[in-house]
Amino acid sequence: MNINDLIELLGSLKPEYDFTPETRLVDEKIFDSMGMISLVAEISDEFDVDISPMDIVPENFETVEALYELIERLADED
Repeated sequence: MNINDLIELLGSLKPEYDFTPETRLVDEKIFDSMGMISLVAEISDEFDVDISPMDIVPENFETVEALYELIERLADED
C-alpha cells in the first residue's frame, strides 16, 4: 500500500474532490459524521486494518498524509 492507494479510495468515495497528501479532511469538512463512519469501514476493508474508536481523533484525520500514517502504523501493529 502507498499513499496513492489511499488517495484513490478517497476519490472513489468523494469524486468531487481532488485529493492530495496535503488535503485537509477535517478543516475542509470533506466527510461529515456519517461519511467518517463509511470512510473508517472502507479503510478497514481495503487495507485490512482495525481502526479503534481511540484512533478516531481529529489529528489522525486532519490530512490525507496523517490518515496514511495512521494506516501504516496500524498495519505495522498487526
